[in-house]
Amino acid sequence: MKVLVACEESQAVCLEFRKIGHEAYSCDLQECSGGHPEWHIKADAREAMKLHWDLIIAHPPCTYLSRAGATHLFDRAGRIINIDRYMKGMDGAAFFRMFLNADCEKVAIENPTPLKIFGLPKWTQTIEPYMFGEPWRKRTRLWLKGLEPLKPTKIVKPVGLWCGVTTATQDENYEYKMNNVRSGKLRAKTFHGIARAMAEQWGGIYGPWISIRRTANRSKS
Repeated sequence: MKVLVACEESQAVCLEFRKIGHEAYSCDLQECSGGHPEWHIKADAREAMKLHWDLIIAHPPCTYLSRAGATHLFDRAGRIINIDRYMKGMDGAAFFRMFLNADCEKVAIENPTPLKIFGLPKWTQTIEPYMFGEPWRKRTRLWLKGLEPLKPTKIVKPVGLWCGVTTATQDENYEYKMNNVRSGKLRAKTFHGIARAMAEQWGGIYGPWISIRRTANRSKS
């Protein structure tokens, strides 16, 4: 299966799909940080979308779309006070819809809760890292087309809100202490537990590892 992971420089999702035998590529305007430039398309996702893909997973920029930025867009009366930010939000919404309307049977888009003013459709599912073995809260919405909602793989107790800290250490009471150095790039990275679930649940039914597993199970019976 040919998989495009758009707006991904970390290659977290791309590498999980590669592990189970799929032809997956990350795509971003930045150089990749996942260690496999041979599986990275350094280009605008609009260009990559011109190719044929069996599955598209997109992480479009949310800077101007997210509800978290409402205070920079509206005054207390709910009136738009930053036209430049509003126009950038409209461009972001158009970019988002490009993925949703792609000529591809299977599409997943990941983003935080968007502002209603940009008219994006209702999300399909809400997930959190702690549902996939990562002890953090970071509410994420998924818009799905032709795909089943992700099933939790390992629910653990969250220790705090993920905010892109650069270090996290455990004390004797197993509580995490985080420093105050924050990074937007770190905040945006896909957790490995979620990336693995995407590959196994959305790509596993097509991957060669399934037939290997079935053969192994038959040999045991």
